[in-house]
Amino acid sequence: MLKLASLGSGSEGNSWLFVAESASAQPDTCVMVDCGFAVKETVLRLNRRGLTPEQVTGIVVTHEHDDHIGGVFKFSRKFGTPVYLTHGTWRAALRSKLSTADYMDTGLVRLIDTGAMFPLGALQIHPFPVPHDAAEPVQLLLQHGGVQAAILTDCGSSTPHLVGMLNQADVLVLESNHCPQRLQRSAYPESLKRRVGGDYGHLSNEVACQILTKLDSGRLKHVIAAHLSKNTNCPDLVHSMWAQALNGRSVTFQIACQEEGVNWVACHLAGSAAQGLQAA
Repeated sequence: MLKLASLGSGSEGNSWLFVAESASAQPDTCVMVDCGFAVKETVLRLNRRGLTPEQVTGIVVTHEHDDHIGGVFKFSRKFGTPVYLTHGTWRAALRSKLSTADYMDTGLVRLIDTGAMFPLGALQIHPFPVPHDAAEPVQLLLQHGGVQAAILTDCGSSTPHLVGMLNQADVLVLESNHCPQRLQRSAYPESLKRRVGGDYGHLSNEVACQILTKLDSGRLKHVIAAHLSKNTNCPDLVHSMWAQALNGRSVTFQIACQEEGVNWVACHLAGSAAQGLQAA
């Protein structure tokens, strides 16, 4: 079984967990995608999900923005957790002094190639490129035991390639960051409005819904709305728009928040509905 949860999702910090449960005596694989929280806060949030830091098999970084990478290297150093990231993201981390060159000598850095699948424990992870204002950003399709989960956040616009990747997923994390009208009425500087609402910024509610309507493989069972802006969006608005976009389909959805993230969601083989799980 493959299950996922969030430690928190929003501009103040993001982190997702994907766990491949083993039917044998082998330990489960727990992949953390991004870590935008301080180490102490990350540990508290892991404990809330019934996990310890030592159970995290590896961290996959999608891009170098602080709300996704801010806690990665300190967590990695403290607990000896390998970090997987693209060449471009690693160079950007070095330039911004999020990490230092000597960190490479710890043996914890694993450089990955955009578009090339790689194994991490029992999971197969396929990073794919997305339009976002970062050095070499990727989002992910994760596979285990015939089940697939995908995550797409921090992406400014839809592309045929990313829709094709998401269309393979049984469970999907999808950004629904802002309402364009609320963004334009916000107190944000004009430069930030252009960045967030541009093709290399963040997905609006409308574009998220357009993506949902294009996912027609029949695999999708459950979707999680992610990375909602506190200032330019509203959970009630997302709920209304997503309900309309998914009307008539056997797809359930929920919304991740900044403070609590989202509790465990399990993904079983085709024919079984995704269902929420209580943390151990």
